[in-house]
Amino acid sequence: MIEKFVETVNGLLWSPLLIVFIVFCGLYFSIRTRFLQIRHFKEMVKLVTTGKGSDAGVSSFQALTMSLSGRIGVGNVAGTATGIAYGGPGAVFWMWVITFIGAATAYVESTLAQIYKEEQDGQYRGGPAFYIEKGLGWKWFAIVIAVAILLAMAVLMPGIQANSIADSVYNAFGINKLVTGIIVISILGFTIFGGVKRIARTAEIVVPFMAAGYLLIAIAIIGVNFDKIPEVFALIFKSAFGAEQVFGGIIGSAVMWGVKRGLYANEAGQGTGAHPAAAAEVSHPAKQGLVQAFSIYLDVFLVVTATALMILFTNQYNVINEKTGEPIVVNLEGVEPGAGYTQAAVDTLLPGFGSAFIAIALFFFAFTTMYAYYYIAETNLAYLVRGKNKGIAFLGLKIIFLAATFYGTVKTATTAWAMGDIGLGIMVWLNLIAILLLFKPAYIALKDYEEQLKQGKDPEFNSSKYEIKNATFWENGYKKSEENQKKAL
Repeated sequence: MIEKFVETVNGLLWSPLLIVFIVFCGLYFSIRTRFLQIRHFKEMVKLVTTGKGSDAGVSSFQALTMSLSGRIGVGNVAGTATGIAYGGPGAVFWMWVITFIGAATAYVESTLAQIYKEEQDGQYRGGPAFYIEKGLGWKWFAIVIAVAILLAMAVLMPGIQANSIADSVYNAFGINKLVTGIIVISILGFTIFGGVKRIARTAEIVVPFMAAGYLLIAIAIIGVNFDKIPEVFALIFKSAFGAEQVFGGIIGSAVMWGVKRGLYANEAGQGTGAHPAAAAEVSHPAKQGLVQAFSIYLDVFLVVTATALMILFTNQYNVINEKTGEPIVVNLEGVEPGAGYTQAAVDTLLPGFGSAFIAIALFFFAFTTMYAYYYIAETNLAYLVRGKNKGIAFLGLKIIFLAATFYGTVKTATTAWAMGDIGLGIMVWLNLIAILLLFKPAYIALKDYEEQLKQGKDPEFNSSKYEIKNATFWENGYKKSEENQKKAL
């Protein structure tokens, strides 16, 4: 009964209407900002490397890696493979398209998170609940989305990531899931009990390391199959538009699965990336908005694309007609859609190493995703609980989070996946409605930033100049922390 209810609600939330809504928002924001994802690409790269942290906030790069730790997860390996399995090689092209469009959405939600952020107990906090309450004045709306995010990030999703770690480690090395669970929560507990600063420092080190290792293997596979470059890219583009005869009958699936998997990977519009964006120490909200837009590119155009190219260059994939269930292409007998495709691709380069390598990659991907989940959950709890009870509430959150993680390592999580999707679905609907209604402040911030750049200034924001209500942090201009003031001397 419960499973049927969960399935029904999930189907309503993640209907084609939601995908159309996300695409519409991305196109609207792209057109209104005159495609900032192209115009300001050089500025994005510059901002990633120049920001400094402070006592209250993390650096732009740390905020970037925190958001990437949430985006680069199990879906980048298994999700990309599943997209190819049901949408064919053409799905990869539509992943790229939705990512390009989604960069503008990421800018809007992350800039809003900065505009309406606040300082609590010496740390910057912000995200959908904060900008919904302050920007729209709808307290009930803010509470609903905060509860949905807290439930999804603290209870439902950590166990799913942990389950992926336990399964891959067991399959590759035969290590008991109970042992894996104890190791995972021990490392995770050490980090989350250290607070947001420790999470940021961990992400700053681990995310570039894990992504670099994964990309090196992908580059090596492409190098070995260098002569196939024209063939593979032609296959992707032709399949995307039904011009490849083999995949001509599933062009609709190519678009649908490409969009779904692209959205799942880049998270633009979900509101998750807005939380670490608010934690950054920047002199202007648009700075972190542009940095977060850049994070979309890094996630999909590098990691997701690396997965797709490893699979396609080595022909280690099957394609299935989703409507009929009949196979269209069979290159891997008996291999289910998912991480097995990527493992088989790595095995073509390093025989017998595929399972171990993907297990290690999934360990890092899933682990850092759980760091991001915890930080997002903590931020929403900080919004819901104020005053003396906050310390007890945070301790309870840590215990629940670690318990959910441990449970996930030793149990299956089919229903939990569906429940997690419900939490995410509610987040996406509420967040997209909010950022559409709140687009004006993000647009004003972009115009102000561009004007100051033209004048040769290092842009600083003053919300009072534009009469943006409740943007209390920026009311009298950018307030440098004592640490940053010392650095400036």
